[in-house]
Formats: sequence, C-alpha cells, structure tokens
Amino acid sequence: MKIVIIGGVAGGASAAARARRLSEDSEIVIIERGEAPSFANCGLPYYVGGEIQSRDKLLVAPIERLHGRYRLDVRVRSEVTKIDRANKTVDVKDLRDGTTYQESYDKLIVSTGAAPFRPDLDGIDHPRVMELRDLKDADAMHAAAIGQSGKAVVVGAGFIGIEVAENLVRRGWGVTVVELGDQILPPWDKEMVNGLHDHLRGHGVTLQLNDSADRFQDRDGGVTVHLKSGGSIDASFVVLAIGVRPESRLAADAGIECGPRGGIVTNAQMQTNDPDVYAVGDVAQVTDVVTGLPTQIPLAGPANRQGRIAADHIFGRASTFRGTQGTAVVGVFDRTAAMTGQSEKLLKRAGTPYQKIYVHPTDHAGYYPGAQGMTLKLLFDPDSGLVLGAQAVGGAGVDKRIDVIATAIQAGWTVEDLEEVELCYAPQYGHAKDPVNMAGFVASGVVRGDHPVVHVESIADAMPVEEFRIDVRTPGEFAKGHLPDAVNVPLEELRDRLDEIPRDRRVVTYCQVGLRGYMASRILMQRGFDVKNLSGGYKTWVQHHGEQVPVA
Repeated sequence: MKIVIIGGVAGGASAAARARRLSEDSEIVIIERGEAPSFANCGLPYYVGGEIQSRDKLLVAPIERLHGRYRLDVRVRSEVTKIDRANKTVDVKDLRDGTTYQESYDKLIVSTGAAPFRPDLDGIDHPRVMELRDLKDADAMHAAAIGQSGKAVVVGAGFIGIEVAENLVRRGWGVTVVELGDQILPPWDKEMVNGLHDHLRGHGVTLQLNDSADRFQDRDGGVTVHLKSGGSIDASFVVLAIGVRPESRLAADAGIECGPRGGIVTNAQMQTNDPDVYAVGDVAQVTDVVTGLPTQIPLAGPANRQGRIAADHIFGRASTFRGTQGTAVVGVFDRTAAMTGQSEKLLKRAGTPYQKIYVHPTDHAGYYPGAQGMTLKLLFDPDSGLVLGAQAVGGAGVDKRIDVIATAIQAGWTVEDLEEVELCYAPQYGHAKDPVNMAGFVASGVVRGDHPVVHVESIADAMPVEEFRIDVRTPGEFAKGHLPDAVNVPLEELRDRLDEIPRDRRVVTYCQVGLRGYMASRILMQRGFDVKNLSGGYKTWVQHHGEQVPVA
C-alpha cells in the first residue's frame, strides 16, 4: 500500500502518523509546500507577541522525528501541481530547484488547508501588507514587530485578527482593528461580545467597526490604509485577517467534487467522490452536527480527527467522522469567549425554531476568593429542549462550561440532561450547582412552562400601555439604572404590594441577573397574573445595549 498525502500540519500529519501505526509495511509520502510538515499554526500569533519565545516550540513534529519515529518519506518545499486520477499519479514540483517528477499512489489524502482571503484591492501586494498562515508569515511579522514599536492595522476582527491585535499590543504597538461588521468575533451573537469592545479599547486597541479597507498606499516604507468610510490610517504594517478560503483548486481540476464554498465534498469516512482520494482538514466540506447540513469550519481539533479517520478507513477500520459543531475559544487579553453549536443568528437565518436563556454565574463559589464572572447563553429547541448551541464570555472557567455543553450536543442531550449532569465541585473550582446546571435549570423551566421569559430585544425603550415593568432589586440598585418606566418593588415587599400591580396588563419582572425576577414571576403566576421574567435581567439589558443604556 502506498499512501501519498498532499499537505501536512494537523490533518495530513495526523493521517500519516495513524497510517504508520496501522501498517508497518506501507509506503507513506508527505508532500508539503512549506518548510515544516507539522507546525502549530494556532500558536503563530503568540510567537509574534513573544508569549512563545522559541520558534522551535512551534514545530510539533520536525522532519527528523517523522522520519526516525514513523519512517515517513517527508518532502518539504515541494508542491503537487496536478492530480491524475486515471493513472493514480500526482505531478510534483521541487520548489528549491524547479525540477518536476511524477509520484504514484494507491490512496491519496488531500490536506491542502485553507488560504487567507486576499481581496482584489489596489496596493494589496505591498510587502508590508501581511497575513499569518505559516512559519514564513510568522517570521516576517515577528521581524516587523520585534525591537521596535509604531502603529499597525489589523483588517478583520475574527479569531486571528483579535489574537494578532492582542499580541502586537504586548509588543508595545498601537493597533487599529478594522472590521466590516458591527462587532468583533462575527461567529458570536452581538450582545455576547459587546462588552469585549470596551475591553479591547481599555487595552489600547482602536476599533473601527462598520468599515473596511478600500486600498493600500506606500508611505515611506510603511502603508496608508484608505477606508471605505473615506478616512485613512498610517501604519508601519498591515495584517490581513478577513477569513480563509479552502485551497481546493488542485482537487477541483482533477474532477473531485467541491461544494458551493469550495470545500471538497466528503462522506463520513472522509472519502471524496473518488473512493481512492480522501480530503481532511480545512479543505474538506463536512456535516454540521446540529443541523445535519454541509458546512466548513476551519478548526484544528476536527482536522486531527479527520486525518485519523481517513487512515482508519484506508486500512479497513470502522471509523466515521460525526461532523463538526464549531466549538471554539479565543482569548481577549484577560477575558475569554467560547462557543459551540449554532448561534442565534444562524438559527434565525435558517428559520429554525429556538428558545434562549442567559445566566450570569461566577466560575467558582462566590465566598471563595478570586471568583470571576461570566455570561452564559444557552440555545435550545423550545419544545423538546434539545441543546442547539451555547456561548460564554467572561474570566476563568468559560472554556470548561462550553466544553461540557459541547459534549452534551454530541450526545444529543436536552436541557433537562444539563440539570442532572454531575460535575466536579470544590469551592475553588466550581459550584455545587454548576453554571451548566444553572443554565439547565432555567432552560428546563422555560420548556416546562414554569418560567415564561421575555428577552431584551422585545423590551421597547418606552413601556407600551399593555405592559407593566417591575424591578424587584433593592432601591439602591434601582437608582443606579433601570429599564424605562419600570416601577421598583423589591422582591421582599412584593407579596405585600400586589394591589399596586394591574391585573389587566402583561407584567415583566426583572432583577440584576434573573434569579430574583424568576422568584417574583413565580409569586405572581400563582396569583393569577400574566407575567414573564426578563432572561438574564438588567445585566443582559446592559450587554445588549452596549453604550446606549437608558438610565433614568
């Protein structure tokens, strides 16, 4: 058996290592265009920023190890230029001397990844307009950033854009992030990341939202970024981080089926429409776990699993890829944003019925020193309670909670299962009622009808005549800010002041984070009032409105 793998890094290198563990007799060839067959591309921004000081730390599996430990034939600085499926060969060009040759295969694995998107803009080929995909890019950016300071522009506020911005700030650079949308981290729902805008600004990052680069112009060796809005920014260098596109041209030219977004269509065993050709990693189109629809989400974890599965299938192992759900995490200085499954914006776009709740717990027991807050949003089917997605933003413990909910999605759990999940507890690590449990309690109450909720986007700036808003916090909390036209009736006084609440109007209760509002709604429901609680309370209202919070 001869296996040729086009591209290394996560998917290709994992496939090669797994194939060797399954077969000592097979010939395994990795053909890699870059200088390193297996490197930590997720670590590149942190090498630029100095958090990872040694470049060698980025080399996950150097060539010497792949050859010595796995007896792999690794050919770097070599590019496959053509796939001949009829003859089962690939054309290879040695990028060092320009020579070409053909290599035969029995099974072919395509792991060509995804390339940063470079729009057709004037001046985009300026040497100081950079991107960050591989070690060569990291070396160039590292050289530009180290030992000096100035101004840099990052175009795009996704994962890479935010990570690069943070790491350049660590190097002492002034950074402006230009983002076409009205929020950073576009996969998240806007209200979940609104607070991170001010957090970035507080660390010296300038945000230019609802704008984009229009052209680039040389300026004494630096770059002037001209914006669609008409403004301009002078910078020493620019980093493009506006998304990636699958590098599937090689496969498409060979007649391998590709999807509408360019990803190579694969089955659950990572096979293409040619049973002897597999595709893994960022170049592959796979299935969304939640929706069952084709998707493309470039993440290292799924790429590694896909490489293993392709190798398993080649050697007759019963192994399948369940699909991906977009479980991701990103650091924003000392804050963390994590998500899994479907976002609210995606559910709306697809017309999928859903319900949502917000909770604002701390990562561990509040009486133990150092507890840090988070906001957790849970999305679920309104009838069955099936978990559809979750997002969390905060300090410590955010990743842990999203990991638990990601597991729940894989298992096909409902919100009632989240109520019952048993997680480790000690006061310095969590709560006896973990934030995951709390989200399950609240969501299950919604599904059962015990806890009718209303959401901040349904709350008008002026209270409609058919509505009556009750703030059940203390007078001191109320005085610091409240919903428009709300009446302050502290929870402890509610039972004695029922005659102040109209029975011919819909009642909305709320508190700071939702718990006291829920308790108030239970009191009123049992006394015949038409009542709903504001999910997540006043804190969610503030997060939703950002800087435009009406305070009476």
